[in-house]
Order: sequence, then structure tokens, then C-alpha cells
Amino acid sequence: MAFDIDMIKKVYANMSERVDKAREIVGKPLTLSEKILYSHLWEGNPSKAFRRGKDYVDFAPDRIACQDATAQMALLQFMQAGKPKVAVPTTVHCDHLIQAKSGAVADLKVANTSSAEVFNFLESVSNKYGIGFWKPGAGIIHQVVLENYAFPGGMMIGTDSHTVNAGGLGMVAIGVGGADAVDVMAGMAWELKFPKLIGVKLTGNISGWTSAKDVILKVAGILTVKGGTGAIIEYFGEGAKNLSCTGKGTICNMGAEVGATTSTFGYDASMERYLRATDRNDVADAANAVKGYLTADPEVYANPEKYFDEIIEIDLNTLRPHLNGPFTPDLATPVGELGEKARANGWPMKVDWGLIGSCTNSSYEDLTRAASIAQQAVDKKIKPKSDFGINPGSEQIRFTAERDGLLQIFENLGATVFTNACGPCIGQWDRSDLKGDEKNTIVHSFNRNFSKRADGNPNTHAFVGSPEMVAAIAISGRLDFDPMNDTLINEDGQEVKLDEPLGIELPPKGFEVEDAGYLAPMEDGSGVVVKVDVKSERLQLLDPFTPIKPESLQGAKLLIKAFGKCTTDHISMAGPWLRFRGHLDNIANNTLIGAVNAFNKKTNFVKNQLTGEYVGVPDAQRAYKAAGIKTVVVGDHNYGEGSSREHAAMQPRHLGVAVVIVKSFARIHETNLKKQGMLGLTFANENDYDLIQEDDTFNFVDIKDFAPEKQITLELVHKDGSKDTIKLNHTYNQSQIEWFNEGSALNVIKRENAA
Repeated sequence: MAFDIDMIKKVYANMSERVDKAREIVGKPLTLSEKILYSHLWEGNPSKAFRRGKDYVDFAPDRIACQDATAQMALLQFMQAGKPKVAVPTTVHCDHLIQAKSGAVADLKVANTSSAEVFNFLESVSNKYGIGFWKPGAGIIHQVVLENYAFPGGMMIGTDSHTVNAGGLGMVAIGVGGADAVDVMAGMAWELKFPKLIGVKLTGNISGWTSAKDVILKVAGILTVKGGTGAIIEYFGEGAKNLSCTGKGTICNMGAEVGATTSTFGYDASMERYLRATDRNDVADAANAVKGYLTADPEVYANPEKYFDEIIEIDLNTLRPHLNGPFTPDLATPVGELGEKARANGWPMKVDWGLIGSCTNSSYEDLTRAASIAQQAVDKKIKPKSDFGINPGSEQIRFTAERDGLLQIFENLGATVFTNACGPCIGQWDRSDLKGDEKNTIVHSFNRNFSKRADGNPNTHAFVGSPEMVAAIAISGRLDFDPMNDTLINEDGQEVKLDEPLGIELPPKGFEVEDAGYLAPMEDGSGVVVKVDVKSERLQLLDPFTPIKPESLQGAKLLIKAFGKCTTDHISMAGPWLRFRGHLDNIANNTLIGAVNAFNKKTNFVKNQLTGEYVGVPDAQRAYKAAGIKTVVVGDHNYGEGSSREHAAMQPRHLGVAVVIVKSFARIHETNLKKQGMLGLTFANENDYDLIQEDDTFNFVDIKDFAPEKQITLELVHKDGSKDTIKLNHTYNQSQIEWFNEGSALNVIKRENAA
């Protein structure tokens, strides 16, 4: 039986009336995305049609999911909201703080010791406020959500950018910062600009070496890392129906890599099969009763160009396997063409590691397809040339895969089976085979491959592919290996060829698990005491942010002008810094240390205008803060892409950064800046980025007149006394301006709850 079945049935009970009303108001057939959005309005039944990409809309999500690294700050904020219990079903999943090193048993034991303080905090807060808690080792948040909580037609938010994975079960699932989650936990509306819609029509059927992963790798190459910003991607067509539910999840998962608000598929037979296989017959039966409302109206898919803002069409019959990278997930190359490109660019051809797992590709089907390749290597006496690492997606998958002999196949190949956790995908990898910044290549089935992401080495060239392609390339040890056409020499000196992978959609004997790792909260948690040691290095209770006064924005100084790609990894690195995610002041010591200074092309080396010396970014910022001087960060396009981590907004805010000015923002990061009471602005003329000089002082001359749809005038005062006056744009509405005026969105919540 499903979790929260009464809530799910209530969603379905309201859906027909709300969707019918929305169709009447909009005056045309509706996409699936629109049906879910209009049926989750805060106001209930729709009363007006919303403009895509224009109107801010209040929504009422059905549930919230948080992973341990982001849950700390989200729950520290919720503790200030003055609420006795979360208003909607919420879960916490401990998957980010487990380092991959020796293997599942040893690594989990180390994590339970080294992060005991954090896990105990999260468990006690969950118990107090009615939050479901998934223990360390239970699995990766998005796989656990897909197995237990996702349902067709629902809306959820999660404090991780890959929350979008639940679109594989027909949800509108959106990654947010912790402050957004706090709004919904506190029983308030959640605000989102009504998304544009991108339709992806899939025809044909995948076969052979091509997998669902290759669909999104292809889409990433088409849209690039920012092409989906502000839009929901809705997949449809016979090709979509031919994909498994977990394959759909893989595609939706990596929609975060093109900046999409989320991605989704209409309810179909593969979703029903998955629901029933994961012991949710009640959800499947309820969904079947309203199935016409859980996909787009027939006219939409028949004439998609009339209903979507953009259309992409992919023929799965001709789609080729891809490897994307290095350093960005949208650099798409068909397998077979990568060798030539690698040689031309000087990318290391030798592959040191093949890593299979992550929230993107750790399902039972994924493991069977990769295992079918691994078994061939054993049977055909091919000794792998690369190291192997495996991260199962959940304890249910791990237990079932072990029962069915899949894990033994990998172990026979010499692979290390890590904990059911994120591991190397988010930088939690103690990689022992490299020293320093050695140039090398790895292949993995993850979603992101930014510089330093997996192992902290800026010269690790990471390439993203399907689990089966990762297995084949790791076995060959060569980046230019094409298993469809190339052969390998086995231990007997024979030339052998790998056969096409074989996958099993769902375990024939069903899923099985002894302890899934779930702890239900107490019915009444009022007596639970949450303790945080004032001497702790890992946890720190929050002090409210004070408002940024208009007068402090005259004479502000430049902290850093970031050059090129500046993701949330650059602004607030993961890896070893994850241990400080619950301690704002300590983690602030990594603020922007990965960003490249445009003036010297170095990282963590900026000019302190107070002394003229070059120091680390946090050191310069702490000096400005001590002097009572506000600062400005300047950036390029898609600033803040990647993880949803709100630390990338809270850390600069904590240290005294007041304004971030860029050519364009990634959606989640822009919202996070607003929530924390900062100014997130864009150049009205992108070329004005070039006017910013190293010793500049900033005067926001008309900030007192801050208002929706009104440009802000900025006076740049250069070191030689010359000045430039430029215009800046923003997307703040009146309620978001109130967040700025009050110091943060949380301050507004506290004020309203106290009233």
C-alpha cells in the first residue's frame, strides 16, 4: 500500500473539476503539464488563464522531499517558522554524506560515525515535526521517491535539482531551495513563474546499445545547459510509451542539465506496471479511474505545434548511443565519433574508472543492462582495463539485485559495490588512484560532469553515458571504444566482440527487501527536544538576516567578476565541504573559491580593495564585512546552474554580499537569492559586463524606487575617477520585493505567523 494514499485520492477527486474548468478558461485543449499546474493552484479551482513565462502563480504542492545535505539548512530555517508540524507530507533522505571509498559496509559504518551528529539532528527534527526519515544506506532520494511516493498527476517540490526524476511517474516535480520548501512546510503557497512548454515527440523504439539515457543526452546537445530554462519539457508519442518507467525517470532526471523547470510524461502502461511492481496497486487503481486527466488532451499530441512553445522530434529507431562531455553535460557526441574529437582536443584516451549508479541510472533495469555486459566480459575472458564502481539506487534495489545475482556479476569483474548513496556523483569519493591534478579520464552514468565534480581534480575529464555503455568502455579501457563495431583481445589472445546489452524492466520474482530504512515520525512530536551544541563544527542555529538598506548600496565594492561558467559547485563546492552544510559560518569559507576571476583567470585569488592585496575570496569578503561595506558579485550567462543548493545564496548573504549582477541566471539560483533578501539583477545590455573593472565602486542610484518591471540604474565609479552609468533588469514582483525589504522570505513568514 502506498504512503499518503488518502492525499493521492484527494488530488484525483479534485482533478476532473479543476482541469475541466481550466480547459474552459484557457479556451483550448490542455497539455499534461497544464493539467497538473492548473489542478494544483493555491486558490483551488482556476479563475483565470496564466501567461507562460510571464505570470507568477501560487501553487499548492502535494509533498516535499529533502536530501541530508540540503535538509539541514531547510530544517534549520523551518525551526524558525513557529509551526508545530509540517503542513504537507515531507521526507528526509540521508544519501549525500556517505563517502565512497572501500565498499558499502565499511563506508556506511564510517559515515554513521563521522556524521552521527548530523544524522541524529535530522532524525530528531523529523520526529518532532512529523517528517518521514530515511536512514543512511536506505537509498538515493530520487530513486526512493520514485519507488514510494511519486504518483501520476501529482506536484511535488524537493530541495535537490534532480527532484525532476519523479516526472518518470507523470508528476510535475520541481527542484527548489530550502526556503521554498519551508514556505510549503509552513502551510503557505509556493510561487513559480508559469512555465513555458517544450514538447519532445518520440517516435519509434530504442534497441540494441541505445537506451533511454541517450534520449536526454541527445536533447541536452540540442537545448544546451540553458535551453530549457523557464520551461517544462513534456515527452509524448509512441516512442515515449515504449520506454520503461525508470527509463522515463532517467530522461526527466537529466532535464535539470538543460535548465528545465521539470520534465514529465503522460500516464501509460509502463507507469502502471511500475506502480504495481512497487506494491502500489491502490495508486494504479486510482490513477486508472482518472487516466484521461493524467495525459494531454488528444488534440495536443496530434497537433503539438499549436500547443507547445517549442517542438523537438527524435526518432528512437535511428538514435545512436552518446557520450557527453567533458566538463559540461551538453557536449553531445555519438559513440564512434568520440575518438576523433578526443584526439583533436587532447583528451586522455585511457579510461581509469567506470562508475555506474547515481539518481539518474541506478534502477533494476539499469543494473541488468550493465550486468549483461559485465557477464560477457567474464564469459569471454576479457580482463577489464578500468576500475569499476557501482552505487545501487536503494536498499530495495540492492537487496533484489543481490538476490538475483546481479551484484555478484560485477564483483566477479572486480568492481567495488558502494553504499546505496550518491557517492562520486556529488563529489563524495575518496579516490585513491590519483595524486594532485593529474590529467585523466573517467566515464560514468551520472548527470553532471563539471570540473572537479566527482573527485575534486580539475583535470579529470568526465563523460556521461548509459550504464551499459559505461560498462563496455570501462572494460575496454579506451574512450574511443565503439562496442557496436570494435573488438577486444581476451586473455587467450582471441579477438572477441561484445553482444548487445539485455535488460529486464522489472524483477521477474518481484522486488524484495528486509529493511528499507524508513522511520515514521511520532504522531505527536511536541515532546521531542532538538539539541544543537553551540560548540559544534557541523551545525549552527540560524540568526535572521537583517534587511539590506538602500544607503548601504551606495559605495559598494566589487568582490569578484566571475569569468565563464559559474555553477553552484563553483559558488559552494561539495565534496569535503558537505560536512559543513548545517553550519553557515563554517561553510562560508568556501564561498566562490571555485569561480574564475576574470581579471587574472585564477580561482580564489581576488583583489581586496581595502589593502590592494590579492587574497582568497572568503578572506576578502570577511574584510569587507568587518569594515561594514556591502559587495557585488558579477557573473556571466546561466549563473548558478547545477545543484539547487541554497548555500550558494546564503553564504554570500551571510558574508555581506548584497547584489549579484549577471548576463542571465539559472532559475533555482535566482529564486534562492530572492528568498535570502538579496538583489539578483541582469545587465540590460550584456556587453556592459565588459565595463566592470577590478577596482570598481557601485552606486545603485535609484534603489529606493525598487519596483516591479522598473529598471535599476547603476553608476560604476572606476579607479581613475571616470564613471559609466548602466541599466539593470530584474524579475522581482511585489511580494519578492517585500522579501528584500524584510531581509528574507523567512522573515516575512515569521512576521505573519506571529501576527
